[in-house]
Amino acid sequence: MRELAAELGVNPNTVAAAYRTLRERGVIETAGRRGSRVRSKPATTGREYIRVDVPEGVRDLADGNPDPALLPPLAKAFAAAAEEGDRAPVLYGQAPVEPDLARIARADLDTDSVPDGPVTVTSGSLDAIERVLAAHLKPGDTVAIEDPGWGSVLDLAPALGLRTIPVGVDDEGPLPDDVRRALEAGARVLIVTDRAQNPTGAAVTATRARALRSVLADHPGTLLIEDDHGHRIVDQPLHPLAGVTRHWAFVRSVAKAYGPDLRLAVLTGDAVTVDRVRGRQRLGPGWVSRLVQRAVVRLWADGAVDARAVAGAYGRRRDALIGALADRGVAARGHSGMNVWVPVPDETGAVARLLHAGWAVAPGARFRLSAPPGIRITVSTLTEDEIAPVADAVASAIRPAPARRYV
Repeated sequence: MRELAAELGVNPNTVAAAYRTLRERGVIETAGRRGSRVRSKPATTGREYIRVDVPEGVRDLADGNPDPALLPPLAKAFAAAAEEGDRAPVLYGQAPVEPDLARIARADLDTDSVPDGPVTVTSGSLDAIERVLAAHLKPGDTVAIEDPGWGSVLDLAPALGLRTIPVGVDDEGPLPDDVRRALEAGARVLIVTDRAQNPTGAAVTATRARALRSVLADHPGTLLIEDDHGHRIVDQPLHPLAGVTRHWAFVRSVAKAYGPDLRLAVLTGDAVTVDRVRGRQRLGPGWVSRLVQRAVVRLWADGAVDARAVAGAYGRRRDALIGALADRGVAARGHSGMNVWVPVPDETGAVARLLHAGWAVAPGARFRLSAPPGIRITVSTLTEDEIAPVADAVASAIRPAPARRYV
């Protein structure tokens, strides 16, 4: 910085401020003594650009969507909510959260031993996570993120000017030693997916939860964010981590069980965190539509989703594919949810060969920071007849036949 200041004829503080501005806007990234470098892409460029374009006639196993056949019909729930709205329209100044929704959501959270806290509503899990991060952090702060993990969160952090430290994940959730190292290195936030982790399907077990709570107890100033987006589509019990640190947030989305277009997630947390989220929300969208909230209440009350049946359907498809891959000598992971993660030696080659064979899968680069390469296969709509052909294609794509040699 001193050399650049001398070359430009300006004060070194001016150069330092320019570097800080570039870093906060996501133009450059710094790596301690290794210096600063221009980012390979803007911080606001989503990882969706890595996605595979699915040509006509190719089976799409890359989209990460739930099975539409397992989503409940919405017409009656919205009709009932609209009729209620006609009788008592929601106007400016009214409560942002439907009382029945808060009551039912809080009862569910109590059943799963999530600590007591106020309840609010956001426009999906990512909206909740963004608002919680913005409520506590400033550009330049560091976030510990699962690796591999949800691509949208991996994009969100640098878009907010935050630095990331990767935390490894196995079938039982984040690795405690990695979490400890990240927090000791200065991470102010830990983001954990409790169940149906995207893309690996990890689910935090009771043993892992105890280990992670022990680590967090040594760092009580950490902001803990838990994402339970797999609620009502998994059969693994929840083992929440909240309650150890001063500030925490717990998020549950309805997207996977009731439909992505509902754009609704329940958020609870410590009083300070929830109050900050509500305050900032009032200055933006104001609230999540009470019409949508009432429709979700009706879906909950009517038992529109049989969680056991949905979890069973996804589990059978997931286990069948993992078993078929194992029979072919291919290791794969998928402890819960609707995705299977397959480590591969050559990510680009595997994706290209599978596409040529008629199967579109998601390249692991969408979900990785420093984790080894892999591919994600969404099994939500996979049929029994497709299991063997997919497994054959994956095995062939990972271990392609050697090229012919001519002499």
